[in-house]
This record gives sequence, structure tokens and C-alpha cells, in this order.
Amino acid sequence: MSKIRPISATTPTLDPASFRARFEALADNMERVIKGKREVVRLVLTAVLAEGHVLLEDLPGTGKTMLARSLAQSIDVPTARVQCTPDLLPSDVTGSTIIDMPTGNFVFRPGPLFTSVLLVDEVNRATPKTQSALLEAMQERSVTVDGVTHPLPRPFLMIATQNPIELAGTFPLPEAQLDRFLFKLSVGYPDRNAEAEVLRANIADEAIADLRAVVDTGDVLQLVEWARGVTVSDPVMMYIIDLCQATRSDPSLLIGASTRASLALMRAARVVAASQGREDVYPDDVRGVLHPVFAHRLILTPDAQLRDETVGKVVERIAGRVKPPLGLGAGGPENASA
Repeated sequence: MSKIRPISATTPTLDPASFRARFEALADNMERVIKGKREVVRLVLTAVLAEGHVLLEDLPGTGKTMLARSLAQSIDVPTARVQCTPDLLPSDVTGSTIIDMPTGNFVFRPGPLFTSVLLVDEVNRATPKTQSALLEAMQERSVTVDGVTHPLPRPFLMIATQNPIELAGTFPLPEAQLDRFLFKLSVGYPDRNAEAEVLRANIADEAIADLRAVVDTGDVLQLVEWARGVTVSDPVMMYIIDLCQATRSDPSLLIGASTRASLALMRAARVVAASQGREDVYPDDVRGVLHPVFAHRLILTPDAQLRDETVGKVVERIAGRVKPPLGLGAGGPENASA
């Protein structure tokens, strides 16, 4: 199948090998700061190149902010941080229209949303009104203030965090907003050896201070366009649909995966395939992102919660029940192309 790919006039044409090399270079660079969490690093990079957003649900001090900073510094783009509190106003995030005193005209002053990597700390501590201000930015990649729509820069990635322990004074994210995150991830504590590496890397100064960019914004946009051209065959597409359909009829689930989840699986699986140096998506690529795509989109029934079911267990059961197309994935063409 032929592919038409937009190519920048200032950057060389990409091929599968160079895509994989740049992806690995980004992951290696971020791992100079984020130790022992390669899978999380790769998934965050996958979200960037799939033009999605990430929800990190984890305890304080596990490296969520460092993850966002290392990503921004690795691709040489601006970053911003918003600390959510109940008194945070929508205009504090989006920006507002102010009077320019020398001219007397109203001008728009952009808020922290107008960046490339935005860390929204403890997003569930913001009021629903402020949370809703993020919806347009997440979906449309633009902000409308006083009837004027302002486009956000590309790339644009929002990494939102929430603490699963301290729930007093929080406002749980509605399903409509959760569905707009590509992945839900947990960084988790490092193991003993990884924590020792963290201490050694920061013994004199913060390791993040010495991190340098390995690609520029133009390179990232080219990687995004390349991933969009990765082929998804009809059998793999039907496999994605069957997985999502299975969640809608599972007796343990009150709410299954939406059509947006199907699109998220396809977009993320394309990036995973490209990061492996391939131009075709295999079922293993889909299974590799199944948990982070489904984790925040599936809601258990009350009976399932009483039985101590978890979303992870349900996803595992569905992944085992829905059979992948024959001749693709482990043992098939994927290994031959590796």
C-alpha cells in the first residue's frame, strides 16, 4: 500500500530505521533523569507522537514533574506547570483579555496553556469549571476567549497528575474528560538499583540541569506525520474493534470503551509499530497499549467491585478471549522484520 507523507523542506526524509533511531535516542536521553522506568518513558513518548495526553495517577515524589521536564528538554520545546487548587480560575489557565494601556485596545494575554508540554498538577483539585476549560484545549488544540479562537502550538501534550490517596477536597474528573486522555499511567517507586542510580545521578547537582535536546520541534512534527502513515490492515482494525466491543458486553463493566478508545488504540499502536522500525501495525502493538488506553475508560459494576474485580483483571480477561488475526504478531512477520 502506497503512503503519502508530508515532508518538510528543511529535514531529510524519514524511513523506518531513522524513526526507530530517533525514538530510542529520545528514550535514552530521558532515562538519564528517569531511572528504571523505561516502559513509562516509552509510553509518554508514544503519547507525544500520537498527539495524545497522559493522566498520571501516582503518589507525590515519584518523578511526575521530572518526567515532564525531561521530555520538554529532550525535544527543545517550552514547558509550563499549573498547580491546581480550588480557587484556580479558568482564565488563570487559558489566559484573558486585558487593556493595553499605551493603545487603549483590548489584547489577549496567553495563559500557561500556550506551551508545548503542560504539567497540570493535581488536576482533580481544580473545580469542574476550571477542569472544563481544559476540554477544548485537549480535543480541539485551541482556546476560545471572548469569542476569539486561539490555536495552541504544536506539539502540544498535557500531562495531568492526581493523587489516589488524598481525596478530601477533590473534584473527580468526569468520564467525558477522562476519555480525552490517551493513556492513564503510574510511574511508581523505583526498585533498589534504580533508586541508587537516581542518587548517583543527582549527587552533585540535579541531573535535569545537564539534559540537552536530541531533536527539535521540526523533527518531532515529522515523526508525528510519519506515524500517521503507518499501515493498519483490515484484520488488525477489526481486532481493535472486537476488543472495544467486548468491553461493552462484559458483565463486570458498567461502561465499556468508547469509539474514541478505538481511535486511541489505533493511533498509539501506529507509533509503537514505527518505534520498532516497522510500517505495519501488528496485534502485539495493540496489546502493548491496551492497558493504558483502557485503564481510565472502563467502569466496573457495583457487583464487580464487591467481588474485588479490577479493571486490569477485566482487560486481561478480554485480551485473552478476543483472538488476534492469524499470521500476525509474535512468531509471525513481526519477528522476521525485527
